[in-house]
Amino acid sequence: MAEELKKSALNASIAPEDFNWEEFEGGDVYGGEEKEQIRAAYDKTLSKVVEGEVVEGEVTAINKREVVVTIGGKSEGVIPAPEFRYNPDLKVGDKVEVYVESAEDKKGQLVLSHKKARATKSWDRVNEAYEKGEIVKGFVKTRTKGGMIVDVFGIEAFLPGSQIDIKPIRDYDQYVNQTIDFKIVKINPDFRNVVVSHKALLEAEQELKRKELISKLEKGQVLEGTVKNITNYGVFVDLGGVDGLIHITDLSWGRINHPEEIVKLDEKIKVVVLDFNEEQKRIALGLKQLSPHPWDSLDPNIKVGDKVKGKVVLIADYGAFIEIIPGVEGLVHVSEMSWSPRLHSAQEFLKVGDEVEAQVLSIDREARKMSLGLKQLTVNPWDGIREKYPIGSQHTATVRNVTNFGVFAELEDGVEGLVHISDLSWNKIKHPSEVVAPGDTLEVQILEFDEANHKLSLGHKQLTPNPWDEIEAKFPVGSTVEGTIASTTDKGANITLEGAEGFAFNRELIKEDGKAAIVGETLPFKVVELRRSTHRILLSHLRTYQEVKEKAAASEAANTKKAVKKINTTVEKTTLGDIDALAALKEKLEKGE
Repeated sequence: MAEELKKSALNASIAPEDFNWEEFEGGDVYGGEEKEQIRAAYDKTLSKVVEGEVVEGEVTAINKREVVVTIGGKSEGVIPAPEFRYNPDLKVGDKVEVYVESAEDKKGQLVLSHKKARATKSWDRVNEAYEKGEIVKGFVKTRTKGGMIVDVFGIEAFLPGSQIDIKPIRDYDQYVNQTIDFKIVKINPDFRNVVVSHKALLEAEQELKRKELISKLEKGQVLEGTVKNITNYGVFVDLGGVDGLIHITDLSWGRINHPEEIVKLDEKIKVVVLDFNEEQKRIALGLKQLSPHPWDSLDPNIKVGDKVKGKVVLIADYGAFIEIIPGVEGLVHVSEMSWSPRLHSAQEFLKVGDEVEAQVLSIDREARKMSLGLKQLTVNPWDGIREKYPIGSQHTATVRNVTNFGVFAELEDGVEGLVHISDLSWNKIKHPSEVVAPGDTLEVQILEFDEANHKLSLGHKQLTPNPWDEIEAKFPVGSTVEGTIASTTDKGANITLEGAEGFAFNRELIKEDGKAAIVGETLPFKVVELRRSTHRILLSHLRTYQEVKEKAAASEAANTKKAVKKINTTVEKTTLGDIDALAALKEKLEKGE
């Protein structure tokens, strides 16, 4: 500027003799109005710099450590490069906002801050972007618990881990020091908290792709996709921004335990569209449908009665599934596994992985169902059962099960019979366990057959004499026996006899002195009744002395009756004689004799 003024002065139209060299050398070339005009022109070339304000500047230089910004003043400001990390595309000539911390430092430079400028206006920008739903750029600074810290307009915003991407994230560190587009999803002005989401942008983009893809989808269409996620129930496949699900049942014609047996993560596979729902945004895919159904390749000559080999692939309580070839299974019901009636669960007979041979019991190729049998390949022990075990014959059996109503005894493998509790003992028992236990051997007699249902009635007591034949002979009704009161109940007492046991009701236990008999007393008892069906002897002590008294009383009454009759006869005769004498006396008196 000084050089320009000097040149202007030299070029001025002033006569040399009139030029004031002293003023020029003193720096006062112009004076008065001219000086003021020049000063005003000089001030216009300078920008007004006010400390504490946010102004716009221009980037004039960039290096790894610093960014030089001019705001049109007499000097430039230097800003640390890290303040521009959020904007990796910054270049010379870009306009940026800066905060004037000081108009001039000791070196004569402006002290500027881009970070403070952003912070000053960041909340206005954040709120505006939130209200308008704008997409903003953010710099991912670091990881934190549950997500990431992101610099947005100079404000530290929180990016939840669930909002980073649509697919599950395995490595969070890959996003650190990256500038990514975000959408502001939540603001708390009181605590100045900002929550951003990258997933929301991806979902919006995915939704557009989904609508476009679904509009072109057709059932049966074959597409290529990438295995995105594997779960216990199926596989999610990325079809190009849109996910579809292959359910585990549509992965293979054969039975599998987990989808990982068929596909691997990030594997590219071809799938067929089974179904899609535009409203629910669901696409059902299939993998096995791209290969022929195994039933179509099953040997057409297999028929009922043929033998087939296979492997046990699943066991349920009701039966086992045998895989003949991959994708073709037959069911062996538990009732078709063994001739033994004791088999109630398939787990008792087979386990997964067993190689077995079975007989085809039924086959329906249209319904793709097959029932198999294992026991049919072994001899049926019930064939010719009557010849082997004729009614009335005696055999040794093994007790397999004891129930409340009887005992199941096995004669041989697959042949069992029931010994009902009433056929177990001649004596009355409350439970079969009083006589036998599982594993015991028991002598039995064949009582009855039911070949159709494979049922057999057995008896045990029939092999021993009926003790009641002896009891009826030994304790006939009306006889008097001696017994001891063993125990009492609410209704009466149990009486121990010689080789038997009887029962007397309370009213039959009254002694002659009027007192009731007690436990331990030995008294005479009269046999009142023998109940063969219930094996019960009813006794009475009361009747042993009551009947004697009744007989004595009856005899005395009969004698008295005879005496009275005799007396009455005598009295009757005397009275009539007296009457005749009085009549004769009366007649004499009347005649005056």
